[in-house]
Amino acid sequence: MTPPLKRPGLRLISLWWHQASLYLPVALMGLLALASYWMVSQSPPPEEPRPPRAVTTDPDYFMREFAVRTFDANGHLLTEIEGLTLRHYPVDSTVHVEQASLRSVNEQGRLTTAQAQTLITNDAQTFYEMTGDVTIVREAWVLPNGQRLPRLEFRGESIRYDVALEELRSDQPVTLIRDRDQMRANSMIYRHDRAEAILEGRVRATLQARP
Repeated sequence: MTPPLKRPGLRLISLWWHQASLYLPVALMGLLALASYWMVSQSPPPEEPRPPRAVTTDPDYFMREFAVRTFDANGHLLTEIEGLTLRHYPVDSTVHVEQASLRSVNEQGRLTTAQAQTLITNDAQTFYEMTGDVTIVREAWVLPNGQRLPRLEFRGESIRYDVALEELRSDQPVTLIRDRDQMRANSMIYRHDRAEAILEGRVRATLQARP
């Protein structure tokens, strides 16, 4: 039996589909490229790089007639600062206090108080730089073994207190009062851990007779 002849229309469609399938990947790639271009053209332009902020020497906050207290994890007072005005300077992370009054309690509970016209400290309060009619008092203390530590008073125009070292340092004339004894010098370094005062320059002392 003679096989049926294929219809011309089906043959043309098959030939067209074969040719179109050869170019289909290229067409799809072109459509994807056009879609990507359209999405990029619709995206907002990138922001202009912002110029760096100028470093300012102005304070970022201010307080007046204030009291600031810090406590340890058990709620015990560590430091208390009072004053007429307080300014915080972010450029060097320091606090400047006018007409300052300070109370500091060490790990053993011994109290140190201070007064000065100006006090500067950092955010962590690891040091206190005091100037102008400075008076620092470390109250008398009795150690667990019964030994008595005398009351100490320091007076001067510029004294720095290092909290971690419990060190007082001044490169200007200073007066040290130990109980009823008085000593004056051109400069001083006092270390609590050694109970030692290093007085330099012209040193004068007034010592009271012991009973």
